[in-house]
Amino acid sequence: MTHDAPAEVSALAINVTIPEQLRWTDTRRGEEFVLTTLNVRLLPDGHLAAKAYGRPVAGGRGGYVSFPVPDTEELAALLSEAAGQAGALWTAHRGLG
Repeated sequence: MTHDAPAEVSALAINVTIPEQLRWTDTRRGEEFVLTTLNVRLLPDGHLAAKAYGRPVAGGRGGYVSFPVPDTEELAALLSEAAGQAGALWTAHRGLG
């Protein structure tokens, strides 16, 4: 594929499993959810956007719902570690490492 304009990247994203000891619960519309996954996007301006996703504690067919990520040292460390691992995987994939 050839073109004159450079590719425009709107975001880079990684999904991170939240370890059991860092998981938390939150409530939406009267239903309790356990948060098990983080979705982190690196935006073109260099800022991070993160959301936590989870499923209803009671089980059933409830959807996978997003919640804000609390600002804790433990979650910040998890995100930093995951970003480093994602970078290493990308480097290895590209044959640069």
